Amino acid sequence: MNKHIYILFLLFGVFMISQNTYAQVDFNKRPDDDLGNYEDAYQEYFFEALKQKGIENYQRSVDALLKCIKINDSDPTLFFELGKNYKALKNFGAAEDALKEALSKSPENEWFLDELYDVYMQQNDIDKALKTVKQLVKFHPDYKQDLASLYIEAKKYKNALDILDELDKEFGYNEDRDYLRNQIYDLTGNDDDRIENLEERIKSNPEDEANYLRLIYRYSETGDTEKAFDTAKDLLKLNPESRLVHLALYKFYLDDNNTKSAIHSMKTVLTSPDIKPEAKAKVLNDFVNFVSKNPEYEPQLVEITALIDDEKSAKTLNELAQYHLKVNDKEKALGYFEKILEEDPNNFNTIKEVLMLRLDLHRDAEAEKLSAKTLELYPAQPVLYLMNGMANIKLNQPKKAIESLEMGVDFIVDDSKMLFDFYTQLSIAYEQNNNITKSQAFAKKAEALSKQQ
Repeated sequence: MNKHIYILFLLFGVFMISQNTYAQVDFNKRPDDDLGNYEDAYQEYFFEALKQKGIENYQRSVDALLKCIKINDSDPTLFFELGKNYKALKNFGAAEDALKEALSKSPENEWFLDELYDVYMQQNDIDKALKTVKQLVKFHPDYKQDLASLYIEAKKYKNALDILDELDKEFGYNEDRDYLRNQIYDLTGNDDDRIENLEERIKSNPEDEANYLRLIYRYSETGDTEKAFDTAKDLLKLNPESRLVHLALYKFYLDDNNTKSAIHSMKTVLTSPDIKPEAKAKVLNDFVNFVSKNPEYEPQLVEITALIDDEKSAKTLNELAQYHLKVNDKEKALGYFEKILEEDPNNFNTIKEVLMLRLDLHRDAEAEKLSAKTLELYPAQPVLYLMNGMANIKLNQPKKAIESLEMGVDFIVDDSKMLFDFYTQLSIAYEQNNNITKSQAFAKKAEALSKQQ
């Protein structure tokens, strides 16, 4: 049901009921016969109904309204309120009957129809909801969008598209209606109509960059890369300053072996303040993969990453770190992982990467400190005990290493490779601590595991 209309309905409901009721019964009039007793009773029951509804005691509100109706059943708002209470009680059959009675007394009342529409929607009775909302469309155009949604539910896709076309023509394009339209195209698999609609939008409004981008995406999705590329080039001619178009162009240029243009487009995307970090990370990933296969273009990658240094997202930093790992530049990789850790200090995967690189690069004190700190957050992670033990061995602190390794080995479950690493490090630590017997015992355990692998 249309939300803002429903809210208005709630706001004006009590006022409307009170106004209609007072119009029929003058509660300030002094009774001059026995009818006065009925008027007093009616007033008492009516306000009791409002009070009970206000405290969400819907059944008592129903009982009071039924007593009002027994005294005087001419006011449609009594049945309207009765229907709302029944709906709150999930007694949808009774709610429908009450609201239909209200409508029989006031057939053109938008609020009554809207409430009945909601009763049908809550029961997922699409056929009855359709009939009701068709009556509501004359009150407000938003109901037409509800009608389109119901046609989709009823699998009457052409009817839904006709309504959406009508609304777009009258009010212009709208994100919510576009969502419904694409829902229909997805359900029907009708990509031709989807593309035709986007082509028409470009014809009617050639200045709207978003429509070009949607059309490029749809052409690409259907495998028509030539048309997608042509559309991207058309947009670039129309708006040479466009940055968003390069999100599509760089791919086409790469496929076309136009490396110079591809790098220019990637550089445009990665240095644009208008493009979201997530999109930049995807482009950077493609650029990293490209340079991995074509290392002669690494200077261009270095140049671009220097330009975007101040606005790197975690995803971008991770892509750069992974690239430098691929080319075995561990120092730079560590630098990028540490920047991620500055923004997200509890990121477990990044912590592992940093610890491994610090150990590889002989930053043993830093590795020991970070692993000890992280064990406070993740006390059941054996890999942290292993790295802490390795760091302490390298720092010539065998007792600390043994303590950490023996504690961590208890957390290993069905991981013979890690168990082998623990036994190996324990053998080294005990040897460093001059306990040759235990060192040899763990060395034999490690050897036995290696034969099983």
